[in-house]
Amino acid sequence: MAEFCMPSLGADMKEGILVKWKVEPGDQVKRGDIISEVETQKGIIEIEVFTDGTIEQILVHPGEKVPVGTVLATIRVPGEEAKAPREERPPEPTFKYKFCMISAQHKEGPAKRPPEPTPVTTAGKRLKISPSARKLAAELAVNLSTVQGTGQGNAITRADIERAAEAQNAAAPLAPVKPEAGMRQAIATAMARSNREIPHYYLATHIDMSNTMRWLASENKKRSIKERILPVVPLIKATALALGKVPELNGFWIDDRLQLQEAVHVGFAISLRQGGLVAPAIHHADLKSLPELMEALHDLITRTRGGRLRSSELTDATITVTCLGDLGVETVYGVIYPPQVALVGFGKIMEQPWAENGMLGIRPVLTTSLAADHRATDGHRGAQFLEALNQYLQKPEEL
Repeated sequence: MAEFCMPSLGADMKEGILVKWKVEPGDQVKRGDIISEVETQKGIIEIEVFTDGTIEQILVHPGEKVPVGTVLATIRVPGEEAKAPREERPPEPTFKYKFCMISAQHKEGPAKRPPEPTPVTTAGKRLKISPSARKLAAELAVNLSTVQGTGQGNAITRADIERAAEAQNAAAPLAPVKPEAGMRQAIATAMARSNREIPHYYLATHIDMSNTMRWLASENKKRSIKERILPVVPLIKATALALGKVPELNGFWIDDRLQLQEAVHVGFAISLRQGGLVAPAIHHADLKSLPELMEALHDLITRTRGGRLRSSELTDATITVTCLGDLGVETVYGVIYPPQVALVGFGKIMEQPWAENGMLGIRPVLTTSLAADHRATDGHRGAQFLEALNQYLQKPEEL
């Protein structure tokens, strides 16, 4: 029996809220199917299943917040017989049910304590209230001066306290919820961890983009506006190919060691309209043609800003690319997103003086930076990566 668990969708994620099930017990599923949606600080994410089989039992109900790793459902794999249903976790008790629990605790509690002084109202009158009702008022933060007793002699009972607490909670104004606040908190947590744990080193170089820009201009003349290839696309492809020359930058630092990844999944930083950013993965970026990469990037940006990302797109990135050239930034010095070990930053392509073979001219120049984890590589290997990236961009027709 396979277990479908609350996934970790980032280094900063501790828990998530199950929003929706897209399957029911008895449904057939196969690897890659979207079977649920989970809300995190980064938004609502579609969760994929990585096991073929039949949904045996659903253990967590929509609306529940559970820690990462919690079993959400069980899946019966092919050839396995159905088992006795696993006991579901009881739903979170309602407000009134909590009061019943509190009442039971007081009835079955420890030996009686000496009576405490009877509280006095602001008007100087002594309140009639039992010790258990007074303790319940303290637990629920109920102001006794606002409670009207209904017991014998107008004494305040536990039922009076419960009604006052319900009215108090109903009247309390709800604080405005700002989704961007959660996003900023998630980013802050991840970046604080990165700066705390990762010994960064930084390298930067200038790349002559003449060949790439000429090739793009020529290629885009053959295409409709919707099919045109943006300058960032060859940058992503060159990054992916350069990792083949320096594979130590394509992996994760986990359990105090570098875990190299064979597949190249380039995370691309995308800003969100409500604030914040995410860096979902373009899978197998090294194997895609430039038109395929352009299509994948457009689809990824659309779904990211529409809140329709898949869980694998948030967890699979083996390196991150961030491009701030469209905002006029010349040089980017990024912060690595753990557990990755590298981030590539691209600035604005600017016309600058360029000397070559004793001749001075004006070229479109791109400043490219590398932030890398010194535990995984050193400056020598980082420099080799940047040079490999440069060489690929000098032959854009081969990308």
